[in-house]
Amino acid sequence: MSTRIDTRFAALAREGRAGLVTYVMAGDPDRETARAIMKALPGAGADVIEFGMPFTDPMADGPSVQAAGLRSLHGGQTLRKTLEDVAAFREGDRDTPIVLMGYYNPIYIYGVEKFLADAKTAGIDGLIVVDLPPEEDAELCLPALKAGLNFIRLATPTTDEKRLPTVLGNTSGFVYYVSITGITGAATPDFGKTSEAVARIKKHTDLPVAVGFGVKNADHARAVARGADAVVVGSALVDAVKTSLDGDGRATGRTVGAVSDLVASLAAGVRGARQAAE
Repeated sequence: MSTRIDTRFAALAREGRAGLVTYVMAGDPDRETARAIMKALPGAGADVIEFGMPFTDPMADGPSVQAAGLRSLHGGQTLRKTLEDVAAFREGDRDTPIVLMGYYNPIYIYGVEKFLADAKTAGIDGLIVVDLPPEEDAELCLPALKAGLNFIRLATPTTDEKRLPTVLGNTSGFVYYVSITGITGAATPDFGKTSEAVARIKKHTDLPVAVGFGVKNADHARAVARGADAVVVGSALVDAVKTSLDGDGRATGRTVGAVSDLVASLAAGVRGARQAAE
């Protein structure tokens, strides 16, 4: 099985650079604006898009992503609408990999078999479902792999050498290394330790390793990109949406540009990382 994710990381390896993975929340701050943001991401420099599935109880998300999810839900976003949004994106972009990121409950309620079929039809390439550990692979991971979708697993600073092979067992696409101990956007990672952690994970797998949680600006992205295959940025982009809204929490003429401008800055940092290190 080869997905758009596999193809994109192979291309990045040939180019000799790290990739930029951008996370935005479906339906935030409204469905039309979220679609416009998603459409703008590749042109701004995103190599992979993570599209958040809003959920009422996001245990791994910090305040910024939690607030984005609530804005989305209050606006009427559903999992079905999220899949429709991806399908709309695919009408103009057949190449950019898309990963749905979120929690299992909405998928369970939707129905696993129907969700996987609809996700594949919409143009989804992979899933990150943070509350399903390897011990529950039969629930979604194995069916997703059978359906031709990558199932991307998270490794953390507390994932030790004994646990790591289990975490990596059915992982595909890439490994997402959480660079801090805690929730999204809560702290700035120690970039030296991040590089060491990536090297440790690579002793156990040939998969690319993407690093996220706590990357806020181009300098952070550049530092992470020196030792990782990709840099993941989420909370900073969600914050860019929030700070662009008007007093009533509605999108303004600045909203899409606020996100795309930050992505362009992050992309420049990522693309310049390895040249600067040489």
